[in-house]
Amino acid sequence: MIRTLRMLVPLLLSAQGACALAAEALSDAPYPGTLSLAVDLRDTAHKVFRVREFIPASAGPIALLYPQWIPGEHGPTGTIDGVSGLIITADGKPVAWRRDLEDMYRLHVDVPAGAKGLDLSFQFLSPGPGRKFGGSVSATPSITVLEWNQVVFYPAGYAARQVTVEPSLQLPADWRWATALEAADKAPADALHFAPVSVETLVDSPVAAGKYFRQILLSDNPVPVRLNLVADRAENLAATDEQVRQQQRLVKEAGALFGARHYRHYDFLFVLSDMTGHFGLEHHESSDDRLGADYFTDPDYYLSGGSLLSHEYTHSWNGKHRRPAGLLTPNFNVPMKGDLLWVYEGLTTYWGEVLSARSGARTAEQFRDVLADTAAQMEYTPGRTWRPLQDTADEAQILYNTPQSWSRWRRSVDFYPEGSLIWLDADTLIREASHGERSLDDFARAFYGQNDGQITPRPYTFDDVVAALDKVQHYDWAQFLRARLDSKSPSAPLDGIVRGGWKLVYTEEPNAVTKAQEKVFKFADLSTSLGLSVDAGESSGTLGDVIWKSPAFEAGLAPGMRLIAVNGSKFTPEVLKEAVKAARTGSVPIELLVQDFDQFRTVKVDYHGGLRYPHLARIDNADERLESIVRPRAK
Repeated sequence: MIRTLRMLVPLLLSAQGACALAAEALSDAPYPGTLSLAVDLRDTAHKVFRVREFIPASAGPIALLYPQWIPGEHGPTGTIDGVSGLIITADGKPVAWRRDLEDMYRLHVDVPAGAKGLDLSFQFLSPGPGRKFGGSVSATPSITVLEWNQVVFYPAGYAARQVTVEPSLQLPADWRWATALEAADKAPADALHFAPVSVETLVDSPVAAGKYFRQILLSDNPVPVRLNLVADRAENLAATDEQVRQQQRLVKEAGALFGARHYRHYDFLFVLSDMTGHFGLEHHESSDDRLGADYFTDPDYYLSGGSLLSHEYTHSWNGKHRRPAGLLTPNFNVPMKGDLLWVYEGLTTYWGEVLSARSGARTAEQFRDVLADTAAQMEYTPGRTWRPLQDTADEAQILYNTPQSWSRWRRSVDFYPEGSLIWLDADTLIREASHGERSLDDFARAFYGQNDGQITPRPYTFDDVVAALDKVQHYDWAQFLRARLDSKSPSAPLDGIVRGGWKLVYTEEPNAVTKAQEKVFKFADLSTSLGLSVDAGESSGTLGDVIWKSPAFEAGLAPGMRLIAVNGSKFTPEVLKEAVKAARTGSVPIELLVQDFDQFRTVKVDYHGGLRYPHLARIDNADERLESIVRPRAK
């Protein structure tokens, strides 16, 4: 293994150098001519997007790129497998093209003499179930979300911000839509025509459209912020007056936190559907947000997903305007480096939870419940003993797409939850050291609140983060951060909770957030007791994960097995939990009948610790700081 690693190091350095050279070779001059891009979304039956594109070009060889590295997805996740029926012509005559043998996202074409450019015609086959982010379902009979990176080719050799495109769109006649793009002046009525933008801005400006649509103005001071709801059924648009007020307060609280806005207007593109993928994807002046149909009408779902909009909104400042230098690449085919994702995503997770409480979408107690769940999740992640948090950010492009099996041992994108714990630690440390005079709010205003109205991204490095923290509160922040990022301690970084006046405890009753999430997402989480999680929905009984060296692990259970019976009774989450409770008063193991592929066997789990669900409890005589963190700031 050591020999293999030694052989790999020169190769990795060489690859990094090649990427750097490729980036330097890109021209930062404007691309000659304007691309035109017309997308037809009217084939809702087949869920096929029909595309026509013109790329101006002079005679000779040209390489066309399809976006590979997608901002916000933090990896080479471009959906080129959905491009079909590609025909390229020049002046109406077919032109041959060939894919690069090493770079599957690059096409080579020879532009004929006398031609003014290339006409591309193709279909994008909207993805089906089974993938994440833009690779997940984005079209139903009543909804379509268009991510422009899925329907555009652009010329190689230029920065994406220097290639201009005129986009247009055709929708079913009775559909409404929303996007951050501006309408074109004096546009023909045959389609939706948008003002020319760079390819960089185009990819950053998705469109959400549908038959059932509702637009809610959240703020018009100093610029408009809109909540655009798209659903499969009209009744799913029924956000209550109080829920709307909470989102209006979110806009005010974010303004008070950051002190500046880096958008001309902002549009939440919020899809409510049980048939699309469920996630949030940030953009500079909008966000692509997708949750289940009952989000507004089911209180448990509203509680479970209560920080999605605040998280994605925070990204307009943290991730889009201020962006890690390794993620601010010149185009969508230069590899990204995710080493600072614990800031990009970790700090955004922290602010997302804080703002959800400051806006009233969650109570202070529910904020603590989320914090307790996060703390317990990280405490019961034994993979931290071999993989430091920094490596989860470094390998993010792979970890986003790894299976959920053994996720607590292999570790996943833990820079979200554990990153939020680190930033809580920093916040409470600043409050303690300054005797309550300063907090992480001051860092937010100093780091993100400059140049009001500026949209252009500003890169930052690790040293920039350290310097900004030090201006707020003098401290050895480099050592503080590196100790937590590079740690292989079996214990999670819970100092922020303790300094906040609370401690992590366990009881037999789940907290409100845990209970809501188990109901909505149909699973039972016994990670902190038996050491497993189990599906309670369509794949009822299937083990999602097993904690390494937990009682379940030692008994021989593994992810993917299916629980058939518990102590002789048919499996249900309730039967399993009752068995765990009953085992606490005796010495008889819990007996499980499990199916492993086509084999059935009985497994005995020798566990007698009862159910254990995380909560936060006050520390006697300790200063309380969590309440002050979630106290509203906006007037």
